Amino acid sequence: MDLIDRYLNAVAAQLGQDERADIIAELRDLILSRFEAKEEELGRALTDDEKEAILHEIGHPLVVAARYRKGPDALIGPELFPYWLFAVKAGLLLMAAVQALVLLLNLVSGHADPGQSISQAINGFISSGLTLIGIVTVAGAVMEHVGYRPRWMTQWRVNELSAFGLSDPAAWGVAMGKTRPAKASWAPRLRPVRWPGGEYLFSFLAVGVFVLWWIGLLHFPGLLRVGLRGEDAAVTGAPVWTALYGPILFYALAQMAIDLASLARPHAIRMRAAAQIVIAGAGLWLTWAIFEAGHWFTLTRDGETAQIAGDWVLLDFGRLRALGEGSQDLVGVASTLSLIMTWALAISAISLVFKIFANLWRMARPDPGPAA
Repeated sequence: MDLIDRYLNAVAAQLGQDERADIIAELRDLILSRFEAKEEELGRALTDDEKEAILHEIGHPLVVAARYRKGPDALIGPELFPYWLFAVKAGLLLMAAVQALVLLLNLVSGHADPGQSISQAINGFISSGLTLIGIVTVAGAVMEHVGYRPRWMTQWRVNELSAFGLSDPAAWGVAMGKTRPAKASWAPRLRPVRWPGGEYLFSFLAVGVFVLWWIGLLHFPGLLRVGLRGEDAAVTGAPVWTALYGPILFYALAQMAIDLASLARPHAIRMRAAAQIVIAGAGLWLTWAIFEAGHWFTLTRDGETAQIAGDWVLLDFGRLRALGEGSQDLVGVASTLSLIMTWALAISAISLVFKIFANLWRMARPDPGPAA
């Protein structure tokens, strides 16, 4: 097999079966004509090195095949690249925030080794980040190859663009705090631009971490033990958590869905207020069901048990003022935690009621529309 055949075989391997024969025949004629012209110029037959030089001028087989191949020439073309870049940046920032939140919870629990927790957070971010980039790249390549464009790329509206602030690291606070400098002394100063979706990010991430823990994909060993003098006490859940497992999971996923919709359309005030009223009502029912169960957790140490439980009697300010004055044995700690849990449920119920009325007020007010 001579140089021409080896070169053409390398090109042919990159072409489709239906077009291969015609293209290779055309290329063979081109190469032979170049060889003949060079031989006439030199007045002698070409050496293998001279033939190789001409083939180099024609181009690498992969590049030459790409000139004839139908379809996109890039994995992610210039039209889709901005969308790919946004998805990667926003996804990496989201994963970094999740890992940071998980790391914080691990460190606060006090039972995890700080160095190991930091290492796990870094490894988790790297592995999940590489997976994200791979998935986004494959999705973009498929869209590039088949020419598919989602509706939000072609029929977008200005009041739906706020979610694109997710790719800006500064947007992950409540306010972005960026201003544009005035071009002239008479030009008005622009006030800091507030990203309307920022306030929903923490809720989405925090509830997402809770969901992962609730379904068993995330573990915080320190949450299952209570520090006592001597040996720690193990914490086990009461039957109420098994009975309400499904409703609590549905409640958390619904809250995440509302937060996600709010990120995409932060100016849809009435729609979000209506959804928050429904979810707050569901949360109020769950709070009542948990409170009415009376028994929430059980502490166990050396065969001794004590219940974390409560009722209306514990909703007394006198008992609250005496918080922390009880004994530090198993029963005393259980009594203190019972008081804290009772008041936490009561405060949660009150905040949910206020949330309902606040969102009713938002629905009654005129819709201001997108901010200028």
